[in-house]
Amino acid sequence: MRPVLAVAVTTVPTVATQQALGYPSLFLLVLIGALVPVIPTGALVSSAAVVAVHQAAPFSMLLVFLVSALAAFLGDMALYWLGRRGMKSKNGSRWLAAIRDRAPEDRLAQAQGKLADHGVAVLVLSRLVPAGRIPVMLACLMAKWPMRRFAHGNAPACLAWAATYQLIGVLGGSLFKEPWEGVLAAILLTVIVSLAPTLWRRVRSATAR
Repeated sequence: MRPVLAVAVTTVPTVATQQALGYPSLFLLVLIGALVPVIPTGALVSSAAVVAVHQAAPFSMLLVFLVSALAAFLGDMALYWLGRRGMKSKNGSRWLAAIRDRAPEDRLAQAQGKLADHGVAVLVLSRLVPAGRIPVMLACLMAKWPMRRFAHGNAPACLAWAATYQLIGVLGGSLFKEPWEGVLAAILLTVIVSLAPTLWRRVRSATAR
């Protein structure tokens, strides 16, 4: 009886500590990744989902989903607000310049055309397309969308994004017994998902030539 109690006493704080440190870290990293698009936030969400799959704690998956979606939403809204300030300023801003640097002219023109034709629906889909978020956000800035309208489309976009990458993590985590193996599989899946559209465009371009 004592060994069982000892295991329980030592295990519960470990899980609680992981959650206490993991969720705030996930929130901050996804938030920063939305503001500075160099952090692979999709891989972070998938990895967190893998860990949640292997935890016995209740509501772990739901917390990963809610924390990821909320952090992505707040990060997008903050970046859009900074971009709007840059658009109104005579000299622009470094945030607006960073957004423009990550939106090639061809992608921006494509985003502007789709935004004019389909409106908010394009914003919802932009987070699910690798490298599609920033061109669409810049198109919204150039179209002078107010914060409320951008938020109306960005909220379901962040929910769909969090659910998609969490599903990738669940698939990776369910295939392996060890969490680190699931994390590695989830990262590989997110990399494949991210690179697939770029590789497809290159193949189509080479075939056209």
